[in-house]
Amino acid sequence: MSTTIHHFIGGESSAGASGRTSPVLNPNTGQTQAEVVLASVDDVHAAIAVAQQAQPAWAALNPQRRVRVIMEWIRLIHANLDSLARTLSLEHGKTLADAKGDILRGVDVLEFCLGAPHQFKGEYSSQVGSGIDTFSLRQPLGVVAGITPFNFPAMIPLWKAGPALACGNAFVLKPSERDPSVPVRLAELFIEAGGPAGVFNVVHGDKQAVDALLDSDVIKAVGFVGSTPIAKYIYERCAATGKRAQCFGGAKNHAIVLPDADIDATADALVGAAYGSAGERCMALSVVVPVGEETADRLRDALVARIPSLTVGHSLDPEADYGPLVSADSLARVRRLIAEGEDQGAELVVDGRGIDTSSSSFDGDGLSGGFFAGPTLFDRVEASMSIYTEEIFGPVLCMVRADTLEEAIAYPNDNAYGNGVAIFTSHGGAARDFLTNVNVGMVGINVPIPVPIAYHTFGGWKASGFGDLNQHGPDSFRFYTKTKTVTTRWPDETSAGPEFTIPVMS
Repeated sequence: MSTTIHHFIGGESSAGASGRTSPVLNPNTGQTQAEVVLASVDDVHAAIAVAQQAQPAWAALNPQRRVRVIMEWIRLIHANLDSLARTLSLEHGKTLADAKGDILRGVDVLEFCLGAPHQFKGEYSSQVGSGIDTFSLRQPLGVVAGITPFNFPAMIPLWKAGPALACGNAFVLKPSERDPSVPVRLAELFIEAGGPAGVFNVVHGDKQAVDALLDSDVIKAVGFVGSTPIAKYIYERCAATGKRAQCFGGAKNHAIVLPDADIDATADALVGAAYGSAGERCMALSVVVPVGEETADRLRDALVARIPSLTVGHSLDPEADYGPLVSADSLARVRRLIAEGEDQGAELVVDGRGIDTSSSSFDGDGLSGGFFAGPTLFDRVEASMSIYTEEIFGPVLCMVRADTLEEAIAYPNDNAYGNGVAIFTSHGGAARDFLTNVNVGMVGINVPIPVPIAYHTFGGWKASGFGDLNQHGPDSFRFYTKTKTVTTRWPDETSAGPEFTIPVMS
């Protein structure tokens, strides 16, 4: 019998009033393992109202006291890491080790937030004019919201909630309804850590819940990660209602491989970056662009030699390199795009559609109904093909051949997305020219997935990101606070009468 996953509002579980639910599947088996309640507009308004009431007292705490709550929150997440990772793995489909990484990369940002007393500081300038001082201070926005994706159900909520809460805001999270359990548990752990009830709330839902957040006069900022069309929709709607927004969309991440690259090391990096987590990462490398036919042939041979050794299996299987896709729809999309690539003339070197789990099982779970896709490799892909233009979000690697470095750089530069890119080379000058000229937000040099560490900012360009401030790092504190600038002068015996010209500080 499946369980029901409720909202978390005001420090308590809430069934809401909509009466609507959505199934939460185990992607290893395709079977329903829970039902998640979906919020009505009134449910969202209730969460916002609770957050609005709780926020002033939370903001009134000095930053150091807020940080002590976050410090205990970190400890509790570590103490519950195994159970959190298991739940995440069974709802999303990523392996247990990868699920732990999902959580811990979120904790990295919470650890950065322990520096909130420093990040929260303003600036001071003395004697900017005769007897005049100017200073600035940062203040929380009030109630803010996060709308987060299925593919990182711990990391992205923590990237949003951590800085927002450290800054003194109250936070309303709308996670993906596909894997909602871990976000709720993280909110519960925040309360266990000493966080006030109502400061961190979780509402589940679909477009109805999203629009209720976007239309609320109380919500002052929205952080989003998901597809580009929805990112653009949320960004535009936030602009229309006067909200701050940081909205991160899709990706088509490229890896450029130069002739002097270590081909074996590059192939190892590409296999992990393209097929890890079944390709369901916004930073997955889905396109490789070797420079020169000889480089391409060598790299292709190295990839073909490695792919058969990959193990696709149950997400809890310690022998599995990656698990299933998150849903039947995701699997159907991947299969459709593979078929289109073949029809459009790309060379299908390794076809992952042939994976057979009909007789497989793990720990009593039969895998015949699971959403498994084998690793797929295309060669001689053209920029006009749908497997190149669309974000596949599956274990599919496309090889696009280039004759020169300039031609190779043109592929990521001309692509609509600009999330991540990598170059593999042993030539420092070529790498330096590449990072200067490539029009992409995050760059790796011999690093296949260039996700910045927590104290630097994460964000893509072009259709991968909407908004002028990125996630985590110092940008997150700028995003979740407003700056107030104060100019002071204390009257004394030298004060003159009325002044009718604009003040000039000289």
